[in-house]
Amino acid sequence: MKIYQEHTWPHNLEEAIAIQEKLRDRIITEDRFPEPVQYVAGVDMGFEADGTISRAAVAVLSFPHLQVVETTLARRPTTFPYIPGFLSFREIPAVLDALEKVKIMPNLILCDGQGIAHPRRLGIASHLGLLIDLPTIGVAKSLLIGKYEEVPETKGSWQPLIHKGETIGAVLRTRTGVKPLYISSGHRVSLPTAIDYVMRCTTKYRLPETTRIADKLASSR
Repeated sequence: MKIYQEHTWPHNLEEAIAIQEKLRDRIITEDRFPEPVQYVAGVDMGFEADGTISRAAVAVLSFPHLQVVETTLARRPTTFPYIPGFLSFREIPAVLDALEKVKIMPNLILCDGQGIAHPRRLGIASHLGLLIDLPTIGVAKSLLIGKYEEVPETKGSWQPLIHKGETIGAVLRTRTGVKPLYISSGHRVSLPTAIDYVMRCTTKYRLPETTRIADKLASSR
């Protein structure tokens, strides 16, 4: 997979904020799929040696059958601290290493984290999508910013996630009676399309298969 590097990696928060502010206006929240979706991928992160080593996993699945066709792993030293809102600087370098090993090109990537549901509208899914120039979706397990109305308990129900008067995502119930997920456009995907693909990638678990399998790969020893 070709990586379109847009910047050097920061050493402090001031540099990281400047990068986010610079890149945010390049994010596209409309559907820009160059070809039909035949492969979807999940990316996730784990850490080893007390967090000093980043372990990135990529799982590529056929679509719509959701059969695993390829997995890759990559490790590298962790160079940025854990700070909410800045996870892309901690995680993307290793994710890029794992993506460079991928031989079957996914048409869409679901990321374990936020897309534009982020204070500067550049969560890890948006940041990654811009760097690799592929459609991405943010699929987060917890809320970073925004408010929403109560989501009905039934599978497929959702409520808009609002921040400063702007709809930045959706709070989506992927299973009846189970905690919802926080879905947002990453890059080159609209919110309605993001919701649709998350549901189509979800089977009997709370997480879509892409995220669930990548999570297992990233956290297993």
